[in-house]
Amino acid sequence: MLMRTDPFRELDRLTQQVLGGGRPSVMPMDAFRKGDQFYVYFDLPGVDRDSIEVTVEKNVLTVKAERPATGEDGVETIVAELPSGTFTRQLFLGDTLDTERIQADYHDGVLALTIPVQEAAKPRRVAVTSGDRQKELAAVS
Repeated sequence: MLMRTDPFRELDRLTQQVLGGGRPSVMPMDAFRKGDQFYVYFDLPGVDRDSIEVTVEKNVLTVKAERPATGEDGVETIVAELPSGTFTRQLFLGDTLDTERIQADYHDGVLALTIPVQEAAKPRRVAVTSGDRQKELAAVS
């Protein structure tokens, strides 16, 4: 049910914190569950909606986006801290998520994915019977 992310991403994050890497991680995300839905938000400021590609193969969700460089020919760049290029992030989805009904929305630089939980994985009530039912089954056998 829970989504796992690339373990090396955490190692990269820790290395940046310890060594003081100047740039923040590219395509940071938040993921949480609310009721019967999982929500994943990717921070993609400056990315054109048409450059975003979301694919699912088996239980691997891949988000790919491109942010063009801001510099132009003949312009002297003084500071260039905004990351540019093509960025990719993969999530491994649990088997209980409905990958056929994923919804994606991009607004104000945030890609929001909504992933429903499969009906079979939702909590359900189990009927409790009395010991008399066991006696009935034993008598028939």
